[in-house]
Amino acid sequence: MPAIKAEQLNPFLMSAKQVLQQVCQIDIQFGPISKDDFYVNGEPLFIMLGITGEITGQVCVVMETETAKDIASRMMMGMPVSELDMMAKSALSELGNMMMGNAATLLSNSNVLIDITPPTLVFGSALISSPEMSVIKVPLLYSGNEIKLCFLLKTSK
Repeated sequence: MPAIKAEQLNPFLMSAKQVLQQVCQIDIQFGPISKDDFYVNGEPLFIMLGITGEITGQVCVVMETETAKDIASRMMMGMPVSELDMMAKSALSELGNMMMGNAATLLSNSNVLIDITPPTLVFGSALISSPEMSVIKVPLLYSGNEIKLCFLLKTSK
């Protein structure tokens, strides 16, 4: 299976930016794209979503705990989030669903069909890598915070 092309990655990036702007009222800037294994240490939160169909693999939305609390608070109309309880975790999972669901819609407009798996939340240090493909990392920056999108994707076309 070939590596993913820029025109297939762009809908994921545009979707993430749109969802964060609309749902969280934040203006996202893209940081520099890089391509290699990705190691995160500390106490980050990962929202992992599987992609199946004409594009397959994993998309991870990675953020530090404090950023996750800020995003969850924004998703809950400013309700203070002091810990990542079940409600905050549910909001963050829904953020992943919205990002990938919107990306699936954008891709379908280009006749690329995908399905997404339910989100899985993972906490803690991790190495994200694949023997079959490079990890493409895209930082999403806002107000001194960073959310990393990590793509391990390949295409059947």
